[in-house]
Amino acid sequence: MAFEHKVKAFPFAYGSQKGISELTDKRHHDTHYAGYVAKRNEVEQKLASADRTKANANYSEFGELKRKETFNASGQILHELYWDVLGGDGQIDANGAIGKAIADEFGSFENWKADIVATAKSSLGWAILCLDPSDGRLHNYLCDSHNQGAVWGAIPLLALDVFEHAYYGDYGPDRAKYVEAYLSNVDWKKVGTRFQIHASHLGKK
Repeated sequence: MAFEHKVKAFPFAYGSQKGISELTDKRHHDTHYAGYVAKRNEVEQKLASADRTKANANYSEFGELKRKETFNASGQILHELYWDVLGGDGQIDANGAIGKAIADEFGSFENWKADIVATAKSSLGWAILCLDPSDGRLHNYLCDSHNQGAVWGAIPLLALDVFEHAYYGDYGPDRAKYVEAYLSNVDWKKVGTRFQIHASHLGKK
């Protein structure tokens, strides 16, 4: 029997993050994110009884379900991380583990910020700060869709949603203002905790 994924409660009061409205929060969480969770469950249920004998690369029900499986699963996971690292003031401790790692990789936090902003402006879907175990380095990866552009094994530490549903109600086409608003709410202690947990597994300090 397929596992039933649950919608996580919104972690803050709607509209409590600077520059992101209550209406946007409700639509983003209650409609878009909850929709990915619901469709992930629906896809997994259908996969349990899908006809595998007719699997085909051109078209088959099984193949299309498998494509939507990763789309909705990744949509759920990335949205949960999107909110998990909020609740702060956007200020990073330069002497903390994540602050030092970002400075080592990008030269400075300001350089990292310029890079994530450029990545967010270029992406159709996500800009994601990741720890990549293939080289032990931090990267800002661009994902045009939830399941397109990810690097196998890379561990997301911060996920910035730039699909239009995340900002159009507040900023219209001015994505840059939304990106600035999102980054001003990041709790870098939470990001740093994620980094330290995963870096320790790679033998990084």
